[in-house]
Amino acid sequence: MLSEKMSIALNDQIKWELYSSYLYLSMATYFKDKGLEGFARWMEVQALEELFHAMKFYSYINERGAKVELQPIDGPPTTWQSVTAVFEHVLEHERHVTERIHRLVDQAIEEKDHATNNFLQWFVAEQVEEEASASEVLNKVKLVEGGQGLFMLDRELGQRTFTLPPGTTIIGLGKA
Repeated sequence: MLSEKMSIALNDQIKWELYSSYLYLSMATYFKDKGLEGFARWMEVQALEELFHAMKFYSYINERGAKVELQPIDGPPTTWQSVTAVFEHVLEHERHVTERIHRLVDQAIEEKDHATNNFLQWFVAEQVEEEASASEVLNKVKLVEGGQGLFMLDRELGQRTFTLPPGTTIIGLGKA
């Protein structure tokens, strides 16, 4: 059973994962409005990944016999100054999420909640990947900023797909 304090913290993380999904969907809309379908696709996949993360927390809280309590989600920004500004925001946001995950790990260790600590290690590794991915795209955007290379990068980013990790179950979708 989760402690009340851990249950509250994990429920709060569901909110932030859903906000992340909402944020990336807003960014996808921004790119669609600019005619950058590949960038939009990259963000749509990112939004799905964040929704998947929220569902992992949802399932874990339920498995541990605690109650999921969904919280209101603030509306994300809808405009940015440039493609570069969008990806700077992505990297900043992912760094914030990493800090949140690390605080959850610290709390699990403090509470000697080994199961939750083990559960959170997947997210620790995932955040390394999330920050690296955001940083990689940001660096590419900066290289081609203001030139025709942006259209080539748009085409490259449009190839991104979302794939459930093997053995993963999502409610109503079964196992991957």
